[in-house]
Amino acid sequence: MHPLYGPPDGNHYECWTILAAMAVETKQAEFGALVSANSYRNPELLAYMCSTIDHLSGGRAILGIGAGWFERDYQEYGYEFGDAPYRLRDLGKALPRIKSRLGKVVPPPRHKIPILIGGSGEKVTLKLTAQYADMWNTFPPADNYAKKSKVLDDWCAKVGRNPAEIERSMSINAEMVDGDLDEFLQAGAQQLIIRGMQPFDMKPVEALLRKAGA
Repeated sequence: MHPLYGPPDGNHYECWTILAAMAVETKQAEFGALVSANSYRNPELLAYMCSTIDHLSGGRAILGIGAGWFERDYQEYGYEFGDAPYRLRDLGKALPRIKSRLGKVVPPPRHKIPILIGGSGEKVTLKLTAQYADMWNTFPPADNYAKKSKVLDDWCAKVGRNPAEIERSMSINAEMVDGDLDEFLQAGAQQLIIRGMQPFDMKPVEALLRKAGA
């Protein structure tokens, strides 16, 4: 609800409204929040919103969600911040409700909406990822990413999930595109997502596509 990059009081717009606009202005890209704080919206409502955006996009929506951490949002918009364990417990309660509602909305989503969980907490977040997520995202460095990915694999084994079912992405800074990206891929990242870009400056994305041979 407030900028995470650039001027702290710069322009900021409501996430899911912008995603609805992206749904009708884009044609091919899959898209979603990276990630939406669970605390801000009722879980059933969030699933309903994402299903609607899935229809607007012709079946390209991703439901990105996390426990929330940016205290300023909570204070200024009147949400209970609590502590990290409190917010993680709420996320754990919300995820099955989201999955259930996605199976009940009418009309149903255009495709099976992937749930993406952002975070790297080994005791709770990665367990929830193993239980509920189709995608997982966290940050460099590569050695730490590889360690967290192994923890996720271990949780998958404990809950009876095939770890290959969870697509793995890494959020990198724009300047990292000029460096060695192979170490990120070797650490287990299947997608690289550039964060913190200036609006409408697609040069880092173009550079990443050139490196990928696209």
